[in-house]
Amino acid sequence: MSDQTSTRHLVVLGAGFAALSTVREVRKHDRDVRITVIAPRAELHYLPGIIWIPCGLRRREDLVVPLHNFFQRMNVQFIQAEVEGLAEQGRVVLTTAGPVRNDALVIATGGRFIKKLPGIEHAITPCEGIAAAETIRDRLKAMQGGHIAIGFAGNPNEPTAVRGGPMFEFLFGIDEQLRREGRRERFELTFFNPSSEPGARLGPKAVQHLLADMARRGIHTHLGHKMVRFDADKVVTAGGEFRADLILFMPGMTGNAWFDHTDLPRSPGGLVQADAHCRVADWPGVYVVGDSGSFPGPDWMPKQAHMADLQARAAAVNLLADLAGRPSSVTFKVELICIVDAVDHGTLIYRTPTRNIMLPSSRLFHWAKRAFEKRYLQQYR
Repeated sequence: MSDQTSTRHLVVLGAGFAALSTVREVRKHDRDVRITVIAPRAELHYLPGIIWIPCGLRRREDLVVPLHNFFQRMNVQFIQAEVEGLAEQGRVVLTTAGPVRNDALVIATGGRFIKKLPGIEHAITPCEGIAAAETIRDRLKAMQGGHIAIGFAGNPNEPTAVRGGPMFEFLFGIDEQLRREGRRERFELTFFNPSSEPGARLGPKAVQHLLADMARRGIHTHLGHKMVRFDADKVVTAGGEFRADLILFMPGMTGNAWFDHTDLPRSPGGLVQADAHCRVADWPGVYVVGDSGSFPGPDWMPKQAHMADLQARAAAVNLLADLAGRPSSVTFKVELICIVDAVDHGTLIYRTPTRNIMLPSSRLFHWAKRAFEKRYLQQYR
């Protein structure tokens, strides 16, 4: 890499999968470019592991990784702050710690859940963080029986801005947990979704398999009806209502609130509009990766850590080329890899534009998921 990039300053917004993958990928190609990460905390919260908090396989301390050592190894300056906006078409980041100037910018601040449904305060949104999973654990422990409702919805203006996979895992995981505890017969589980084919992004075989598994486990379904509201003790849809003493619900996703204080180009669903190279159109030197962005591609393109990693690889190569004054148009691969886990076994689902594979439930996939978690977190510890 030429000296032309060594004095340049890259700012990465966020400290999640997309942001940290960008840092790693940039450092693979350039050890000298100056990197600053801006985020509310110098910690990685490994949210894929929260599915195991209710059953006790994981605790908070297993899933929170302090990043000070990683930042030191990567020669990264960390600024603890909230992003408030942008100025000079992205060349200045406005934060609660003051303005930060840059030569290249990567937006990787994740997404925001749409919480407009009336009564949504009665539901727990699991992927909001570790605290939400701990609340689920504690609520389950305190319940002697009753009705549990688990579901998700999407952003009607952004087909890819949905995170349904974890909800299947919470559903099957809670069913398995209650069976292990010898009290499943005291509970009624209902899965709900406004689509008649929930999880369609995983592929037709996966949908059939998941619904068949629900039937086999005695889990009720309430599908194909628009959500109306949540009450403290029930879920109400346009197609009827059903009792719920505990509601787990993942709404669709949109862009961060701070996007509204910028002129960033936005998709219909509120995300930052990007091209196939992760560049933000007409904003030179500004990139977006992960859940913050809306990218060209199939409507099943996942919002998951693996996809963020793939986007980060493309963004890193392209932004370094920009800084060096070289042309570059690297694109990212669209690939979905998902293991739908149920405490001690899991189903593997794989999808690309040309292939869609589903391998039935196996203990091997559960242990593969755990091994991947260990290996993934080692690079940040």
